[in-house]
Amino acid sequence: MRIVSVKQGIAPIASDIANAYIDFSKMTASIVAVTVEGEGGARATGYGFNSNGRYAQPGLLAERFVPRLLEATEAQVTAPDGKLNPQGAWSAMMKNEKPGGHGERSVAVGVLDMALWDAAAKLEGVPLWRLLADRYNGGQADDAAWVYAAGGYYYPGKGVDALVEEMKRYLGMGYATVKMKIGGAPGTALADALAEDIERIEAVVKLLGGDGSKLAVDVNGRFDLQAALAYAEALAPMKLRWYEEPLDPLDYSTHATLAEHYGPPIATGENLFSMLDARNLIRHGGLRPDRDILQMDPALSYGLCEYLRTLDMLAAHGWSRRRCVPHGGHQFALNIAVGLGLGGNESYPEVFAPFGGFADDVPVVEGRVAMPDIPGVGFEAKNKLYDVFKGLG
Repeated sequence: MRIVSVKQGIAPIASDIANAYIDFSKMTASIVAVTVEGEGGARATGYGFNSNGRYAQPGLLAERFVPRLLEATEAQVTAPDGKLNPQGAWSAMMKNEKPGGHGERSVAVGVLDMALWDAAAKLEGVPLWRLLADRYNGGQADDAAWVYAAGGYYYPGKGVDALVEEMKRYLGMGYATVKMKIGGAPGTALADALAEDIERIEAVVKLLGGDGSKLAVDVNGRFDLQAALAYAEALAPMKLRWYEEPLDPLDYSTHATLAEHYGPPIATGENLFSMLDARNLIRHGGLRPDRDILQMDPALSYGLCEYLRTLDMLAAHGWSRRRCVPHGGHQFALNIAVGLGLGGNESYPEVFAPFGGFADDVPVVEGRVAMPDIPGVGFEAKNKLYDVFKGLG
């Protein structure tokens, strides 16, 4: 095996939407195409990109990680059975990188890692979910993945009625569980912001037939402990699916305090970018393996190679893979969820196009998505996204 070429570019995913912490008016994503040649001259091109919420990484890619990948030897990128070895390529990319500092380089490496796994599955002529099931899950893959519709972003002039109509559209698409943003009223007194959000939440729960377990709420790490506890007291009787990222993701002790006061599920982890950060959360964050949700995103956290290490760590600490529901709403994480038996995957039906959502003509049926039998990640079956990759040449 050898790496033939690596091409990178930047794609805009700008939008007028906002969550409680940031707006997406200048959001970008890195895109890459990695061409690999195998035995007998067989070639495959894998594609990768980074999830929303983190910006494109052209500098890190150009200065460090693409050159290292191109310099990787055939021995480094070839497994003993002659197949492409993404782990070996990952090690080549991380040469001369010190421990720690997982904020941005993890995104750049994750983009290339995604492309390598896409190429690896294409060279074997199988979908990525099947390759992962065979290599890492005893050949067992789920028939379908549970998915939820993430939306409910803040938008200029968007009131409760528009929020409810948005959620109604998701239900019409086949989703059974939805997620909305809260905590996005900056400059508003806590009591007033809470009252506004409770009105919004109650309207969506009413649409869901009064079943709070079909709704998750997401703070995007904005609250301090006082606000998190005030919301927790108001949310607890609603028995929501989960209360997501109420606090700064690295403030483990405060997470532990919140978990002592809030009995229903808490979800967090999308802004933790390494196995070691995830381990600190498990050790010190007070999370409960019988109910809480872990949302680490492979595309942002050094890719699947690191995510496999994270899953091993979780198992050693008594956590089931079913507690993992990755952030990102993309096909890469969906393949991982099906092939490795995770608890499900996020979905963005109406935002972050063309990166959000899954393959064209793949329906959501009662909140579940069955995987198509397409080699690789399946980008070629998502026409608008594939057009973006083809722009790399």
